[in-house]
Amino acid sequence: MKTKIMLAAAALAAALASPALAADPTGLWQTPTNGGQVRIARCGQALCGTLVTSNHIRADADVRDEHNRDTALRSRTLRNLPMMTGFTGGPTEWRNGSVYNPADGRTYRGTITMTNDNSLNLRGCVVAPLCKTQTWTRIQ
Repeated sequence: MKTKIMLAAAALAAALASPALAADPTGLWQTPTNGGQVRIARCGQALCGTLVTSNHIRADADVRDEHNRDTALRSRTLRNLPMMTGFTGGPTEWRNGSVYNPADGRTYRGTITMTNDNSLNLRGCVVAPLCKTQTWTRIQ
């Protein structure tokens, strides 16, 4: 009986540690603000994200990055704008990334934490503890 319990416990521990059970953050995600949709992909050893669409883009496909603090970048379009770079780690948390917010033109230090297969928390900080967390929902 003891042997069966120990074997079952060992099998459960191995299953929980399996990378196959780790959530995959790549895919298309719905943000909670402005109808944003961001595609997260692997960029080498890191994760990056691109703004696919938003309420502003749906209203005007040619809308520009007008709030960017760098005036030279204000003429670029928001559609397909790289807005997340350099997130490393895993399998459930990626750190040390940068998140660009086109609404205010600022870039924040970020952390991605998968809460389950279809939900993640994106935390952006100006300087800790000045942080904000959003929950994103998987679209695909």
